[in-house]
Amino acid sequence: MIDVDSDAERPIRTVTLDRPEVRNALTVDGLEAIEAAIDDAEEAVVYLRGAGPAFCAGADFEAVSGLNGDSERAESFARLGQRVARTIEETPSIVVAGIDGPARGGGLELALACDVRVGTPESTYGEPGVSFGLFGAWGGTVRLPRIVGEGNALELALTGRSIDAEAALRLGLISRIEPEPRTVATEIAANADDALAVLKRRLRDGDDRTAQEAREAQAFADLVAAHADDVDAILE
Repeated sequence: MIDVDSDAERPIRTVTLDRPEVRNALTVDGLEAIEAAIDDAEEAVVYLRGAGPAFCAGADFEAVSGLNGDSERAESFARLGQRVARTIEETPSIVVAGIDGPARGGGLELALACDVRVGTPESTYGEPGVSFGLFGAWGGTVRLPRIVGEGNALELALTGRSIDAEAALRLGLISRIEPEPRTVATEIAANADDALAVLKRRLRDGDDRTAQEAREAQAFADLVAAHADDVDAILE
């Protein structure tokens, strides 16, 4: 089950993974609900969190078992998870993952797709799939080395071990440790919506450097024109 709540005072949509009895493990329906919640967001910031003592345990074991060894269905399930992660990555909204408790497998992969990852002191992280002959296939093999470096990604994935918040911070897996991660979403939401969306596009741009710099300069020019009065007010 996925709960969606919008803050009337701030442009924040809260998306809660709400199956605490199974550590918020995700089924096909759950993945599709996350996709819809992100797609429908008109708020500048989306805050993704888990209910109860976990962020997300990843794919629901019953859902994986229900694939019955069918390779076509397995690929379809992986493609769905990848699509949801891309939706998080590509939405104009800034998506902040508030990670409290375990983020495992597919849960970690969804967090990797978010723009900002904030963990509580109790948060833990891991890709345990190798211990039962699988691996995270929701884009984790692409994003994990990009975020923590190839060597660290290989070591985490190949051992299947979990790490605590301090280790995750050192690796760059999360950017901050906060008792209440939502405060970071609130900080971000206090800024101009259009500037947030432009910054996300530029910082997420995977094109060659020359093309990125050209678009960066044009985006900066557009924002200067749009916020001329704000800049003048600062200088007064």
